[in-house]
Formats: sequence, C-alpha cells, structure tokens
Amino acid sequence: MKPDILLLEPMMPEIEKQLDAAYNVHRPTAGEPLDKIAGSIRGIATGGGTGVPRAIMDSLPHLEIIAINGIGTDAVDLNEARRRGIHVTTTPGVLTDDVADMAMGLLLALLRGLPAADRYVRDGAWGNTPPPPPPLGHRVSGRRLGILGMGHVGQAVATRARAFAMPVSYTDRRDKALPGYTFVPELLALARDSDVLVVAASGGAGSRHLVNRQVLDALGPDGVLINVARGSVVDEAALVTALAQGTLGGAGLDVFEHEPDVPAGLRTSPRTVLQPHRASATVETRLAMGKLVMGNLAAHFAGRPLLTPVA
Repeated sequence: MKPDILLLEPMMPEIEKQLDAAYNVHRPTAGEPLDKIAGSIRGIATGGGTGVPRAIMDSLPHLEIIAINGIGTDAVDLNEARRRGIHVTTTPGVLTDDVADMAMGLLLALLRGLPAADRYVRDGAWGNTPPPPPPLGHRVSGRRLGILGMGHVGQAVATRARAFAMPVSYTDRRDKALPGYTFVPELLALARDSDVLVVAASGGAGSRHLVNRQVLDALGPDGVLINVARGSVVDEAALVTALAQGTLGGAGLDVFEHEPDVPAGLRTSPRTVLQPHRASATVETRLAMGKLVMGNLAAHFAGRPLLTPVA
C-alpha cells in the first residue's frame, strides 16, 4: 500500500503528479479534515516558509519524515522532531544560484530605480511634461558590499559582486577565512563600512532581529539593505521607521517578518523594491527542489539513507 503523506504547500504540477503516483497525498487546502486522516499520515511535504505548525505535528502520532521544499528550517520545531525521531530533510544547493541572482537583481533594481523608470515608460509619461522623469539612479559597480551570513548563498552573492568590482566584507557566526573577502567580526562594524548589506543568514530564534535599528543607522542614509534570507532576521518595524525618516537609503526585500502581510510603510515607500518571497521561483530550480523532495521521501520509505537530512 502507498504511504499516506500530507502536502502542506503546493509544489510544481509535475512534482505533485509524481507525489500522487507514489503516495496517498492529502491536501488540507482541499478541505479534507485533518482529524479524519491524522492517524494514517507518515510523511509531510512542505515549504520552508510554511514549515509544519506545532499543532499539526502534535496531531500526527505516526509521523516519520518532514521533507522541506527549501532550505529554511525555522518553521519546524527541530528539537521536537529529534525527540520523536522524525526525520527532517531540506533541498540545499539547488536553489543557491537563483537566490544569489535575486539578491543582485534587487540591488540593481533598487539603486538604478528600474521599477519607477518602467512605470514612467508604461504610463506614457516619457517625452511629456509634466510629469518629470524619474530621478537619477546610483552606480552599483564599485560599491562596498557587506554580507551577513557567508554560507552557500552568501558566497554565491560574493562571487557575483566581484564581477561588479565590489569589495566584499562579511560576518558569520563561524570565523571562516575566505580568500579575497574580508571577515568582520561585528555586524555593526560591517554595516558601518558597507554601502550595501545583503542578509543571507539562516532564520530562527538565534538570528531574530540581528539587523536592528542600530545596524540600519550604521548603514546610513546612503546605504541599502537587501534581504533574501528570512524576514525575521530584520526588525521590520525599525526598517519601516528608518525608510520613512530617511536614515536608510533603501531596501530590496524578498522576505518579510509576517508573510504574506507586508507593512504599508514598505509597500508605499519609494525607497523599496519588493518581491513575494520568490528568490527560488524559477522553473529549473523548483523542479530540482521537487525532485530532491521526492528523492528524500523515496529513500525514507525504502529504508535507504536520506539524501539531505538535517535531523
């Protein structure tokens, strides 16, 4: 008999088709009462943002594996998973390039004012007065780049930044020596010496609000923040205030503290470029992520070693 699994976050249609072929897939979004099937669920496929709410985990007595379609684990209680012997897997590596590309895309869009210029052309304003043309943008090449979190994504961002002749400094919870880049032990010092701060750190309680008002003030009125990690790493209320008061130059954000709720102060600010948490949203990467989810589930239920375990 096919194992019963719970699909908490939609995946690519091709991947869902494969899941349906291999498992009895239950979708809460389809209105199926969870209490009717809880006793049969052995696995969960979910996304990094959705994770597994603790109430759902507690309601599944025979849960064996949580396969996350992403790299974030902050929305899963890993300690409880370990206590119960529930395996947890992620999809590392396959989304690194796309997330780094998004960081650079947000930076280019923000500093060069691409969204405003796009609207100016689309609205038929070009060549007509009024309105005035969009203000001049700012050069990207040569700006000092600071990176918070020098894991796979942080290093991929640094590689791309070198093509823009950007000197790269970084801070990380591990003092790792990386040739060609400057390690800065303190985040405040990194922000103070950077024109751009890219957040690429993992989420979770240990990194919550690392980027606070003091860090934003250190970046200053000409500095910009790019976040492609987790919204929780940034004190969003402090960010809204800094943008409104002009003490921060701008922010390019793919993630938010209380997704999908985005504060009006970010949505209406002329100093922001925003995306709906889609750094890995390419056909190629989402298919690769889905295949890795499938591979981990298949390995577990066949009694083989997991491909990419975290717990």
